[in-house]
Amino acid sequence: MKLQLVTKPIDSRSVSTRRQFVPVVVPDLSRLHLMTEGDKQEVLGFLAQRPVHTVVMTSMIHDNGIESGQNRGNFYGYRNADGTLEGIALIGHTTLVEVRSEEALIALALTARESEIPLHIMMSDGDSIESFWDYYSGGTKNPRLVCSERLFEIKYPVKVREFVPGLRLATEAELMPVAEAHAEIALEESGVNPMEKDREGYLNRVLRRINQGRTWAVVDDEGKLVFKADIVAETPDVSYLEGIYVHPDYRGKGIGANCLSQLSRILLEKVKHVCLLSNEDFQNAHRAYQKAGFKSQDCCVTIFA
Repeated sequence: MKLQLVTKPIDSRSVSTRRQFVPVVVPDLSRLHLMTEGDKQEVLGFLAQRPVHTVVMTSMIHDNGIESGQNRGNFYGYRNADGTLEGIALIGHTTLVEVRSEEALIALALTARESEIPLHIMMSDGDSIESFWDYYSGGTKNPRLVCSERLFEIKYPVKVREFVPGLRLATEAELMPVAEAHAEIALEESGVNPMEKDREGYLNRVLRRINQGRTWAVVDDEGKLVFKADIVAETPDVSYLEGIYVHPDYRGKGIGANCLSQLSRILLEKVKHVCLLSNEDFQNAHRAYQKAGFKSQDCCVTIFA
């Protein structure tokens, strides 16, 4: 096999300041494969070794299968010389990476260069997604936005907070207030309003989540959306929450923490862990999560391409 060279920054801590590079040998790309439904059980077994960190990919496979337009991307795997999986990535609109070797990381990043689906978000644990970006971009450009995030997790035993009447699954009739609340959060975190970028596709995705029974809400007597949270991904072991929203009129009153605590206890009747990611800058939100019983367990980096 002919070997190629790519570049790797010397400083692995700051994406925006990387300029010096050292050569890295490209791994054997013949070991990289587009995964199919026939690989499903092997892929799920690989991801199951770290169920909290891989809950989103695992949930997508359970919900949609490996080969599905609903994934908005394609699953790729990298094997070592013995044929054992060393890395899995969903490469597409939301690019998710789980690797056990540097060779797998490089191979998957180089494959991402050829994606026909534009990459919007890249995520992994720790700072490995920053290295992924370096190999993907070849050091020729900086990402649009880099966010450091904390992984929060709750499991039994849990502290019981004040009961919130009216916490329930959202209905189709609440599509617009739920979608608008989620879009507000997305705009704050990424600088992109999905209602403006792809209104129809975005509303369809929000509606699908509501119909899946994965959006929880509290609505007051005036019809105002007080609280909402989405179960973005769910496996037999883990529920992953996203889009946690409290109406401005109700913030600072402990309602968010109470709702989140109550929702977590409901979910923990079915799973072992409930987790969520939160931007390190959102300290007010972190205090609410901690009041609800969540503990900060890890960190990760999210890159907006």
